Amino acid sequence: MNLLYWLDPWEPSPTVVVAVLAAAILFARGVRHARVSLPRQVSFWFGLTALYIALHTRLDYYFEHEFFMHRLQHLVLHHLGPFFIAWSYPGAALRAGIPFSWRRRFLRPTMRTKPARIALDIVFNPIVAVVLFVGLIYFWLLSPIHFKAMLDWRLYRIMNWSMVVDGLLFWWLGHDPRPAPPARLSPGRRIMIVIAAIPPQIVLGALIFFTPRELYPIYSICGRAFSWISPIRDQQIGGLLLWIPGSMMSVFGALIALRHWMRLSTRERLREERRESSEGVQRPTPARAHG
Repeated sequence: MNLLYWLDPWEPSPTVVVAVLAAAILFARGVRHARVSLPRQVSFWFGLTALYIALHTRLDYYFEHEFFMHRLQHLVLHHLGPFFIAWSYPGAALRAGIPFSWRRRFLRPTMRTKPARIALDIVFNPIVAVVLFVGLIYFWLLSPIHFKAMLDWRLYRIMNWSMVVDGLLFWWLGHDPRPAPPARLSPGRRIMIVIAAIPPQIVLGALIFFTPRELYPIYSICGRAFSWISPIRDQQIGGLLLWIPGSMMSVFGALIALRHWMRLSTRERLREERRESSEGVQRPTPARAHG
């Protein structure tokens, strides 16, 4: 089996191809006009490639027939891929990639409408962001919901896309390098929302790992990709993937937010020092009183 075999999608999806291709074209066009460093470009392409591999390759067969592989897929869709895309700060490049006439005629008027502003205020609310990020993990891992999602291809795709979109929104909010405003959250609150997502992931991962019975029999019913792995061992590996790598991604996100906080604090301190120095030079020295 060569590389082309693994790149051949298990279940072709035009939606994935169009979405990934559109993002790639916009970013490639935008980097010619916006200033994007090489590390940021590498981060974006790595994240986008990871999403494509997790959504549209032969690996999808294993994601559908082994629980720990499914958790690996969602680790990429919800954490790894969106994490690196958001880390590249691609907003300016993506906007620059859109033709100016389209931005003026469609994008700007749409973003200024009241429904769009309300929707953005809701999804970027820090409490809502954390609840959605953790809540979607819990929701799709509820045994009855998970059973239906793995049987119905439409629900399966909704599940995967919901993880991608929510991951992008969450990490975009947490990785914002700008001061507030124009950023929606201050650097300190960005650290808090990322840290707040850690304990629920640890709890759920530990619960799945230590449960002595099979929580997701759908994989045994439909046939497992790796018959040499027992259902309980498969479940334990999946729980560990949620428990350790999933939580560690949040730790890395908090460190990035802390780095932005330190950088912005240093920049603000330097500005205040320059301002005080300038005022000291311009302010006349009062004459000393003579007795």
